[in-house]
Amino acid sequence: MCGYECGYGVAKLTAAGVRRALVPGRYGDGDTLYLNVTPSGTRSWIQRIVIDGRRHDIGLGAYPLISLAHARERAIENRLAIANGRNPLAEKRRMRIPTFRKAAEATFQANLPRWRDGKTAKNWMQGMEKRAFPVIGEMRVDRIGREDVLRILKPVWTTHPEVARKLRQRIRATLQWCQAHGHVEQNVAGDSINGALPVMPSIRKHHRSLPYAAVPAALRDIRGCGASDSSKLCLEFLLLTATRSGEVRGALWEEFDLDQKQWRIAAERTKANASHAVPLSRPAMDLLERARVLAKGPLAFPSPRSVHKPLSDMTLMKILHTVGLADRTTVHGFRSSFRTWASEQTDADHAVMELCLSHTVGSAVERAYARTDLLEKRRVLMEQWGVHCTATPEQTVEHEAMPWL
Repeated sequence: MCGYECGYGVAKLTAAGVRRALVPGRYGDGDTLYLNVTPSGTRSWIQRIVIDGRRHDIGLGAYPLISLAHARERAIENRLAIANGRNPLAEKRRMRIPTFRKAAEATFQANLPRWRDGKTAKNWMQGMEKRAFPVIGEMRVDRIGREDVLRILKPVWTTHPEVARKLRQRIRATLQWCQAHGHVEQNVAGDSINGALPVMPSIRKHHRSLPYAAVPAALRDIRGCGASDSSKLCLEFLLLTATRSGEVRGALWEEFDLDQKQWRIAAERTKANASHAVPLSRPAMDLLERARVLAKGPLAFPSPRSVHKPLSDMTLMKILHTVGLADRTTVHGFRSSFRTWASEQTDADHAVMELCLSHTVGSAVERAYARTDLLEKRRVLMEQWGVHCTATPEQTVEHEAMPWL
């Protein structure tokens, strides 16, 4: 029993032969249809056809889900389509083209690992849900045109420019993902629509920040408010180190080398995706001693609800509301206060100030040749900053120029 039946001199597969076909190889049924058997024993149907002079293999499904009879029917349908001038391969590909919503979700998942805080991820999808999905969410991405993208952007382009800018970035990123996967030929949210959009108003906006002279009084107010000890210590530590909110809120005890008076933030927790050493001033070290007494888990500044849960950014902002500073500064604004103080009250080099803020300094070539992170020079500057921040009303803090080499 070879698994074939003969008719008019052409060998055909039989249902029984297909069931017994376990030897790896390709078994022809005639009329472009083949049974493909892999070394692992998996069987599937393949049709070999010629479209526009080029040979293509079309998958018709796995056996036994698709029987011999069913595979023959599908093969006949494809041959008829070609005879009528249609392209069954292109039609099959179109059936796999996702809706914009599905593509956006895939783009979101692809980018999720590089977003280090939940706020970015949450805002990314919320903006799409509110403005993009109602217009094009259920449209197949290959059917989305420039006019569809403009319908989304124009209502907010001049009235809410920051919203429009981020929205366009997300739509463009989604369609770029579609391009990479062969679902669309061009990105209709790209530069081709620039001429159809009015000039966007200036959207450059700086974080509110306190004058550096007001920082000591602000710190005293923070220490004296009724917030939880952990949240007050967290905000004070952020101020003393001029670091970012997410870095401080997620700080782990294992990151601190108290003997070396250093905090090393892991690369995956930094904005620049590079590990960053933060020199700890005397006030920062004293604060950590107080925090160590309170902390019972891995986090230096845990939520009052759970030692394994970090504080939220809103918790820190709530403290600023409590002490009446919310209309004068943001949490991030303390970094600006530090930068202005360093520029006006010290002789620190530009590179030292920027590295204290974990900013990228110099070109890629210059960074490649850099052999130091200027840690000791940064330590001197942060010690000065700590003295300034913790000054009492009775003290007169003199900002003497330091010898920067």
